[in-house]
Amino acid sequence: MNGEYCGRLSRLDPLYYCLDEDVMPLLGVAPGGNEYHVFKANSSKDVYLYECEGGPAVVGKFYSRSHEGYNDHAGRCALHEFHNLSLLRSYGLHDYPHYVARPLAFNASCNNVLFEEFCKGEPLSAFIDRALYDGDEGGLYECLTALGFFLATLHNRTANGHPVYFRQECSYMGKLMEQLQEKSLIGYEEAEDFMFFCGRWHDRPEMWEDRQVLIHGDATPSNFIFSGGISVTAIDLERLKRADRAHDLGRIAGELKHMFLMARGEGQSAEPFIGHLLGAYSSHFPDRVRAFFSITARIPFYMAETLLRIARNDWCEKEHRLRLIAEAFHTLRSGE
Repeated sequence: MNGEYCGRLSRLDPLYYCLDEDVMPLLGVAPGGNEYHVFKANSSKDVYLYECEGGPAVVGKFYSRSHEGYNDHAGRCALHEFHNLSLLRSYGLHDYPHYVARPLAFNASCNNVLFEEFCKGEPLSAFIDRALYDGDEGGLYECLTALGFFLATLHNRTANGHPVYFRQECSYMGKLMEQLQEKSLIGYEEAEDFMFFCGRWHDRPEMWEDRQVLIHGDATPSNFIFSGGISVTAIDLERLKRADRAHDLGRIAGELKHMFLMARGEGQSAEPFIGHLLGAYSSHFPDRVRAFFSITARIPFYMAETLLRIARNDWCEKEHRLRLIAEAFHTLRSGE
């Protein structure tokens, strides 16, 4: 984890007792007298790394401030992620090469902190950056091969017999339109055009025919860690839910398109990497050709949705946000 060094954790801090007495013994560290170095993660959330001097490290995620200060709600969100992490590990995602970070403890009295084990490696975003700026495309292809294997394993192990309920995605598209209009990034007529094509997607039988699986729900490049070979670790499971498997794949594809657009001003050069991910994913099905065409028929909607989600962010320059919206509309219309 890259981050800013914050110093040593004071033994007078209430968090010290929780960390030393409740968390570290789970990792084989005897309590009493341990020193902890603290690092602030490079993220928008209240996430810190606590490194035991001479021992392991753990991640602490604080939910109070990141959830508008409502302690009851924040606590429920922390416990929800604890449950989600535990649930996915119960499906066998707790060993090489498919791994979900181990939840260790939750403490409501310390600003609703959730402790998880620290998983070494680099996020997908680092490999995308190296492909874009250092020419290391091979490293990114290797990661996407591993990620396709991980997502296929996650989805196939958790599939149930219930059909996908696509209407909730159409409702979310409407919410995105409202948010983008509030930010003066699109007008009323443009929003109506988006919703028209959303309605066309709603009427496509293939958007309803697949069976529900557990999806990561926030499949962004920062939430998958790679440590070599086909090893993949998933973190940040707040938004785990049952939905269409194409949702996770569309999110990654949309993120790739966004990062290539931002770096190069065009997104076409992201297509070989997107195709590689989808091919790697489909290769883990008995009929890989049928799986590939089934996924690619649905993925444009989720790609467009992802591009619009990113366009809401104020940290993006307005020119890029408008480019994302235009790309989303093109993707939504061309894939219809």
